[in-house]
Formats: sequence, structure tokens, C-alpha cells
Amino acid sequence: MGADDKLEAKGDQLKGKVKEGVGDATDDPGLQAEGAADQGKGHLKEAAEKVKDVFKKD
Repeated sequence: MGADDKLEAKGDQLKGKVKEGVGDATDDPGLQAEGAADQGKGHLKEAAEKVKDVFKKD
């Protein structure tokens, strides 16, 4: 796991931010929540990759 996973995590964050923005613009709370969830998923993936990187340095 490496650059591809990190890129996927950033993609999830960006996709979530766009969904949340569209939800805000259209006043759609469901889309806002879905966007926030996607961002959260991306942040968790990114954190997991950082932990893996710390253990790879040994």
C-alpha cells in the first residue's frame, strides 16, 4: 500500500467536499451528510496510511 492508497484517500476527501458543497448550494441535507461521510472516510484512510508509514521506517 502506498501512493495509490494515499491518492484514493485524498480523492475521497475531495469528492466529499464537492458533495457537501453541492448539498449546501441545493439545500439538500442528505447530500451534505453523504459528503461529510466521504470526507471522514478519506481522513481515516489517510491516517491509516500515516501509521503504516511510521512502521515501515524500521
